[in-house]
Amino acid sequence: MSQPQRYRLLDLQIDLARQRVSRDGVPLDVQGLSFQLLACLLRHSHAVVDFDSLITEVWSPAVVNEETVTQRVKLLRQSLGDDGRQPRYIRSVRGRGYQLCEPPQALDEPTRDAPAVPLHRSRLALIALVAFAILLGGTGWWLHRPPATGATPMSATQELLQRAAYYAGIGQSDNNERAITLYQQVLTAAPGNAAAQVGLSRAYSARVCLYNFPYEWSTSAQQLAESVLKARPRDAGAWSALAYAHDCRGEMQPAINAYQRAAALDPMDDASRASAAYLFQERGQLVEALHTNLDMRGDASKVRFRDVQIARELDLLGFTEAAEQRFRRSFQLNPDNVFSNIAWPQHLFLQGRFAEAQTALDQALTRHTPHVGLYMLAGELALLRGDRASAHAAFDKAVQLRPQMGLPTTLAMLYGDTPPSSSWLDERIANMTSQMTAGAGYPSDRLELAMLQLARGHRTEALTAITTAVQLGYNDRAYLQTSPLLRPLANEPAYAAAIDAIGRRTAEQRAQVLAASWRPDELRSSAP
Repeated sequence: MSQPQRYRLLDLQIDLARQRVSRDGVPLDVQGLSFQLLACLLRHSHAVVDFDSLITEVWSPAVVNEETVTQRVKLLRQSLGDDGRQPRYIRSVRGRGYQLCEPPQALDEPTRDAPAVPLHRSRLALIALVAFAILLGGTGWWLHRPPATGATPMSATQELLQRAAYYAGIGQSDNNERAITLYQQVLTAAPGNAAAQVGLSRAYSARVCLYNFPYEWSTSAQQLAESVLKARPRDAGAWSALAYAHDCRGEMQPAINAYQRAAALDPMDDASRASAAYLFQERGQLVEALHTNLDMRGDASKVRFRDVQIARELDLLGFTEAAEQRFRRSFQLNPDNVFSNIAWPQHLFLQGRFAEAQTALDQALTRHTPHVGLYMLAGELALLRGDRASAHAAFDKAVQLRPQMGLPTTLAMLYGDTPPSSSWLDERIANMTSQMTAGAGYPSDRLELAMLQLARGHRTEALTAITTAVQLGYNDRAYLQTSPLLRPLANEPAYAAAIDAIGRRTAEQRAQVLAASWRPDELRSSAP
């Protein structure tokens, strides 16, 4: 017998298939690992679930300790409005684990105060690292809803699609692979199923953007999305999937165009709207980026990377205190969120608070599956300490995680025991220049080109790369002033001029934000 999909726990209604928790019909913000923990407790009914079982069923294959479980229970209680001292929903059993305070009631049908709702689209984004300005990457998604099918009983195909979306939404590599298998099963029986093609496209892009697979998978993702659009040109989900594929390859303008098309066709698609906002941010259009991120049409909390994006935009605009409050809060409340784990230590790094950045980075490395951005930051911090060997080791770990990404490979070579040959540098410079001339990449990618030119002894060309990056919208003044990777250029007048150009552009955009009626609440007291 299959497990029930809907439960009542006192005044809570819990829908496992839709990953939804509500009270009196009002959705609660229970997502990611918090939802998986609650689902695990529900599976065990009223029994005590020991720490080993919780770790195996919720966190596997990641290796965590009992403290991680305790902290996640605390976050889940906060989302449910539960008090650990006088618990209503989840009680601690000293020395053993946790259990539900009351036996949950399985529901055969949705109740009136817990109406069935479609799965929210949300999307994992910012593989270009929300706060790590010089990494090439892309942005992403999560949970695509299949086309509505009415109130008829669920078919086998619909059930497969629903389970695939469920696995894709968990946000782990092994579950993404489970989703791919299910989507492929649907397409084996029904090759033209649009929902399966879109879901598979997204999962293929996630392989690239999130789980370190080769870039070729984003080409397959693009082909699937284009196949759907050929037959269904107004399919918003397919436009969003196409944008994601472009985004994973650093193709900014095609990605923006497709994200905006998706949001125009489906005004409730906040994930695509936020993805376009991130690309505006990377092009230096900070006012447009911030306004877009604040202009959500649905439940903005479902877009997990949005809060970090807003914090990053505030930081770039010079609203440092407001940005820090957001970064810190996100890091504290979302230990399973890769964006929060990277953004907070990166913010501290850019503020010159290197010891605090190292402490936060060490904590982040224990909380989440290792991410290339964390190792890149570790390498820069090691260089600031004068520890070249540790920097090389960190960059090499980044290469192992993402061998197809250019910057980690470049830095591992530049800071290795043996300097790269002139021919290797010339070939890499030529390849990057050719790709940029063809329109690929972000403005920040030109910082890598500058590093290569510096290693080749071409200071003038390195400065030209920096100047061009700023002209194209690169906007991280703090990074240019802080990073050890570009320090040899620090005394050059052209380098100072590039930093000043960012400052002038930022000041203009800051004034526009302060004068805008839509500015964030924390900036209201700063209005002119």
